[in-house]
Amino acid sequence: MSWQPKLLPYTQDLETKAVLKKLALVNRALAELKGLAQTMPQQDILINTLAIQEAKDSSEVENIVTTHDEIYKSTITAEKYLSPATKEVRNYVEALKKGANIVKAKKVLSVNDIIKIQEVLENNKAGLRKLPGTTLKNDKTGEIVYQPPQDAETIKLLMQNLEAYINDKALSDYDPVLKMAIIHFQFESIHPFYDGNGRTGRIINILYLVLQNLLDIPILYLSRYIIANKQDYYKKLQDVRDTNSWEAWLLFMLQGVEETAYQTIDKVKEIKKAMQEMKEVLRKNYKFYSHDLINHLFRQPYTKIEFLKDELHVSRVTAASYLNTLADDGVLIKMKQGKFNYYINYRLVKLFTN
Repeated sequence: MSWQPKLLPYTQDLETKAVLKKLALVNRALAELKGLAQTMPQQDILINTLAIQEAKDSSEVENIVTTHDEIYKSTITAEKYLSPATKEVRNYVEALKKGANIVKAKKVLSVNDIIKIQEVLENNKAGLRKLPGTTLKNDKTGEIVYQPPQDAETIKLLMQNLEAYINDKALSDYDPVLKMAIIHFQFESIHPFYDGNGRTGRIINILYLVLQNLLDIPILYLSRYIIANKQDYYKKLQDVRDTNSWEAWLLFMLQGVEETAYQTIDKVKEIKKAMQEMKEVLRKNYKFYSHDLINHLFRQPYTKIEFLKDELHVSRVTAASYLNTLADDGVLIKMKQGKFNYYINYRLVKLFTN
């Protein structure tokens, strides 16, 4: 049999000079992002907006393609009206939020937790692989690139070991960002599920950074970086298995964290600027201005009367009056779907569709 994952920690010293040098830059970027996020009075605004973008990008890694409009509409539309691709993306958002709630409450991430995340992602209860036959193939040639562990007991043992490595600091004193890259390699190499391994692995990345207090909330997502470097990502994963090329893999992942941290910093600044501009417009021109209204309009790019009514605890007539007034004045865009209207915060949408 070809290369197979061993129990963690690996005996090879992975803290090379180049890796340590890069880690200093990565941790500086993460600290800046964490500090900036803390200046947002309602951090769930960041979780919601950035999670939607991540869900779209992560799904595209698996060639599940949908549009921003379809995704935003999925937040206001009944499930029966959604396309299969949009359902996949919505499931990703729910799985990500479920994972974030788990690590926030428990301060650990167990195998059972990972299974629960994958259940939401794939909308099934298949659990860990029990049957042999899973192989990873080259998309273009159909050639088998890698055959992950086939035996159910081996998969279970490796996942239990991964759980220990995630949660027990005594197993390794590596920098947490370095450990995240090792954990990602190990998870993808175990390939424990029939489906959803890539997306589950990408959710684990961010949850681990939150677990290690490098971020307070899950807002750093590597999927866009992986899409931009997709061939390199899969090649470097496989090069570790084929030629033990750990340094190249680790530097690739660390570069991704650093780049993504600075991209997210820019995006958070743009969201804050757009919120401030909207706040000034509303405060100057509308008696019904409130912090709660601003927060609502930036929590999701699309909203409808019922959502505003419930969040602001106002009557349906009042909520409709607020939204229609803002739409009439061009602050929001009013659209119709079926029998109901919905309202678009185009300032926020523009930040994610440019």
